[in-house]
Amino acid sequence: MMDAGHIFILLMIAVSGFFAIWFDNLLNAVISSCVMSLLISLEFYILQAPDVAIAEAAIGAGLSTAIYIMALRACNSLGWRRKENDQDERS
Repeated sequence: MMDAGHIFILLMIAVSGFFAIWFDNLLNAVISSCVMSLLISLEFYILQAPDVAIAEAAIGAGLSTAIYIMALRACNSLGWRRKENDQDERS
């Protein structure tokens, strides 16, 4: 029973990591990275490492996400935007 839970969480970590790379919108990528960090924290807790889980949740999900969002807001306020005529390789 517990093995199925581990496998599900690991699959969700892989999916959220994939979406963190895949998204063109940087805010969506940051949110996906936050979800991945929270899932990693949950996995550490299930593996009976609560101190590592708390540190991962606080630093990985909380602090890193806040710093990324503040950096995105600062870049947007400075007018650093992606040019409309740039073509993405995936298109």
